[in-house]
Amino acid sequence: MVQQDRSGKDTLLDARGLTKRFGDILANDRVDLIINKGEIHALLGENGAGKSTLVKMFYGSLEPDAGEIHWDGAKVNIGNPAAARELGIGMVFQHFSLFEALNVVENIALALPNPGNMTDLANRIETVSRDYGLPLNPTDIVADLPVGIRQRIEIVRCLLQEPRLIIMDEPTSVLTPQEADQLFLTLQRLAQEGCAVLYISHRLEEVQRICHHATILRHGQVVRECDPTKETPASLASMMVGADVASVSASEQKPEIGEIRLGLKNLSAKAATPFATALNNISMDLRAGEVVAVAGVAGNGQGELFDAISGEMRVSPEMVQIDGIPSGTRNITWRRRQGAAFVPEERLGHGAVPGMKLSQNIVLTRHSTGDKLVGAGFVSDAQAGLMEQRIKQTFDVRMSHDDPEARSLSGGNLQKFVVGRELDRKPGVLVVNQPTWGVDAGAAALIRQALIDLARSGSAVLVISQDLDEIFEIADRIAVISRGYLSVAEPAADMTRERVGLLMAGGAETQGEVA
Repeated sequence: MVQQDRSGKDTLLDARGLTKRFGDILANDRVDLIINKGEIHALLGENGAGKSTLVKMFYGSLEPDAGEIHWDGAKVNIGNPAAARELGIGMVFQHFSLFEALNVVENIALALPNPGNMTDLANRIETVSRDYGLPLNPTDIVADLPVGIRQRIEIVRCLLQEPRLIIMDEPTSVLTPQEADQLFLTLQRLAQEGCAVLYISHRLEEVQRICHHATILRHGQVVRECDPTKETPASLASMMVGADVASVSASEQKPEIGEIRLGLKNLSAKAATPFATALNNISMDLRAGEVVAVAGVAGNGQGELFDAISGEMRVSPEMVQIDGIPSGTRNITWRRRQGAAFVPEERLGHGAVPGMKLSQNIVLTRHSTGDKLVGAGFVSDAQAGLMEQRIKQTFDVRMSHDDPEARSLSGGNLQKFVVGRELDRKPGVLVVNQPTWGVDAGAAALIRQALIDLARSGSAVLVISQDLDEIFEIADRIAVISRGYLSVAEPAADMTRERVGLLMAGGAETQGEVA
């Protein structure tokens, strides 16, 4: 396609013919991109389309094989992230780049060339975070914070560098709707002040709402440009994938509900740290054939609930029951042997070991589940490789070569792999936390349909999600977690967004906890 001529005196960044190759994979193929001052510019594409590679070249994390970058009218060589920040380019990464053992102010100080006095910096953090509606306590230890607060740290750390261009990679994926609304106001204010924003998101409603211009990548090439305010989420998705995106289809008939496969009986647990959330008398029966979704604002006990069900946090035996067997004191491996599978919220580090190959990551969760991966004390690399290929093909996991390390995948492709690894088992009970975080529209539809299909085959599926669109699309029943209390799981047809919002605000505490 011919790129729209948008260059002029307001041009801030002008990329010309950027090309980047990894072995046989052409990640970016002669990409042209212009970002103007004061513009919120969307960069769209499927997982693996080349978005992350492109912005890493802008940020100095990768060097282009060919092409030029012009900054404010002058050709520049961005050799490293420090050089990018010196120019005025800041980036908020999809995967957090924080040291968990340090507190908020220490993490932010590490990213600033001249952090100055720590007390003064802490005051600046409090002021800036409060002004932008993303309040932070500078003395909080990162390890004790939920992912929504960690994302705030990334954003505030970037803002303190006073950038002229902010690159944001899925910035709202762990924010509440209210936090996202505040972020949009912040971005619009920054744009009015002349700061440019390069915005990567798979939430196309956001793109349509706040972005002035959009560039669409497919297979490493620019295929379209448009004004997203004149498009629909469906038309933007079609541009990304080159075809209409399949809709998720739950059975129009009521699902055939079977026996209780996962039972929670007065599940309670004290907060493990001063910043964690205690669980309070949570009860719910999850039956074969159904998808039950748990909605809630980040940091209200979702992580603790997942840990108690998966076995990462032990509770009294009867509080968690798998197919009627008291399981609260059992470890994760035992629960997997009983037919349960688990997908945690954080895919890189928790769901997959970054430096291990995909086949090795398969072995980590399936070595004891009867998949013929281990025999006589030896791991079958061949069997693990076959599983890796099957998951790759079924869930369209795109990679530069067969069986790469987990950290080499884009965020969305790693998510497809982690979810696909557990779905491939066809477990009797599946508990998944944020199943489509950071994946494109086509991949999200694939994962959501697979969850529905698994339930309809006789499994019980529990989905913990902050995405209300997702919840209403796939759930048969919906519950809400708030401050560690869980509301009654009610039929999705009887729930409204307004009712879910009220429960998120604290109504679950008085709603009653028995499902």
